[in-house]
This record gives sequence, C-alpha cells and structure tokens, in this order.
Amino acid sequence: MRILLVEDEPDLGAAIQHALSRDKYVVDWVQDGTEAWNCLDNSQVHYTLAIFDWLLPGLSGIELCRRLRSQYNPLPILILTAKDRMEDKVMGLDAGADDYLVKPFGMAELRARLRALQRRSPQFQPPQLQVGYLLLDYSTATVQTTQPQRQMIPLTAKEFQLLEYFMQHPNQILTRDQLMNQVWDLQADPISNVVPAQIRLLRRKLADYGCEGLLETVYGLGYRLNAKG
Repeated sequence: MRILLVEDEPDLGAAIQHALSRDKYVVDWVQDGTEAWNCLDNSQVHYTLAIFDWLLPGLSGIELCRRLRSQYNPLPILILTAKDRMEDKVMGLDAGADDYLVKPFGMAELRARLRALQRRSPQFQPPQLQVGYLLLDYSTATVQTTQPQRQMIPLTAKEFQLLEYFMQHPNQILTRDQLMNQVWDLQADPISNVVPAQIRLLRRKLADYGCEGLLETVYGLGYRLNAKG
C-alpha cells in the first residue's frame, strides 16, 4: 500500500514517514503542495491513502482536497493541522477530506485513523490476501505459506511490499517500470538495478520456505507470480 504524505515540517514529516515505513507502507513524502499535485496527477503511480497538512507552500492541503474531489477522485484523505476550531474542521471536511487530525498527535492515533480510512475506502483491502498457498495478513503485515506446512516467511519491508504487489496481480506480467513506480518511493534511483536485485532476494527467501518457482522471469517483458499452486 502506498501513501502520499504532504508535510512541510521536516521533523514531523520524517517521523511520520519512518513510522509508516516500519508498518510496511510505501511512503512518498513531499513538502510542497504543487509537488504533491504532480504526484497525484501521475497516472503511473496509484496511492492507497493521502495525508495532507493544511498549510503548505504552493497549494494548500485544502486546495489539494478540492482539486481531487472536483475530478471525482475517491482517494481517502486525512488532513493534519493545528487549527482546532469547529469551523475549521467543517471547512476541511467540506473541501473533501475524510478525516481530520489536530496537531500535536500520537503516532498510534495516526495509524488507527489510517486503518479506519482504509476500511471505508472503495479500494478497501480485505484483512487477508491469499494467492495459491501464500497468505498475506494485513493486520500483522506478515506472510505465511500454507504448504507443505503452515509457517511464517520472515520478510523485510521491501520484500513484503513487493510480494504484496505481485499477489494483487497474480499471473500477470509486471514490468520493471511498473514495479519501480509502485513499490519504490520517489527518491529511488530509476536507473538502478534495485528491482531485479530485490526480486532475486525475494525468490531466494520464498524457495527457503518451500515456494520454489512462484516468481518467474518472463524474459524481455518482466516478472510474474505463478498462482497456479
């Protein structure tokens, strides 16, 4: 799952990105509203959730909400702000925000509000995702294999994100660019060999737990999760 975080306070933005990355979200953090709109307007990147600060350089969080809703974009939006007057909350919600969190706040509350937004979202993911004998549990951010015996597969955050994307698109050929756009954040080097390198590591990890041959290389095209098992 991918989140767009728009926050111009460096310490707070870094803290939120770190906390959510530990929860195995892919987090794109930008500090300017205009840059955020460019991210949202990129058809190659699909976000699950957005977190907008109210006051931003360039476009404000409120203006970002209005632009998205004018295009009938249902992306769930959480507004962060120090404004705690009732009329400010009403303005934010009327602009298109789905929820409102007043600063300062605890990371536990932020995580809980994001989980609630996911449950209400048209893009809602079920609590678990099963493909073949792989079972991904969103509540614990874990993956286990059910054959030949049930056992947890210890995955890094990036391995989890990569396998999740494959499991969301079983038996489909996914190109390197698709994987780069969806599983790596905006700061990743687009010309590096990080995708094939990470797939090799994930393939080796899966093989160690009895899942040989699940990730296939389709030469000249990309990669595919063979879900026939």
